[in-house]
Amino acid sequence: MKGLKNVGRVLLFQLIAFLPSLGALAVRTDGWYAQLSKPAWNPPPAVFGPVWTALYVLIGLAGYFAWTRGGRRGRLTVFAVYGMQLLLNALWTPLFFGLHRPALALADLILMWFLILLCIGRFAPRSRLAAWLMLPYFLWVSFAGALNAAIVWMN
Repeated sequence: MKGLKNVGRVLLFQLIAFLPSLGALAVRTDGWYAQLSKPAWNPPPAVFGPVWTALYVLIGLAGYFAWTRGGRRGRLTVFAVYGMQLLLNALWTPLFFGLHRPALALADLILMWFLILLCIGRFAPRSRLAAWLMLPYFLWVSFAGALNAAIVWMN
């Protein structure tokens, strides 16, 4: 029975981690984005879907391990940070693609970057694995921030 409970928790954290991706369903990325000047190191569009899918899986697993390790003490604070960075993640796509506001999206991304870093720091005492699982996300958001900043600067 305990194994089933753990599977349920893993699935719940996967669902939570993938919630920000719903923002992409509400906006169109063609047209306007295609016309923007972008740096030569901008990845092809086909890269983003698989990368974000893998990252959301890792984010969900990190949440699961941080939740199930380290006891209940401090859990509310840790998961408030986790939830806030996911909320900012969810806002980025509508800000950038929906509202066509790359500068506002960059501000959102900068806040998200700091919250991801804080989340890693809060996860580490609970589960080193959870902290390590968040590292690829942090690195990708760092890259995305540089790309977002370049797009703001070039346009």
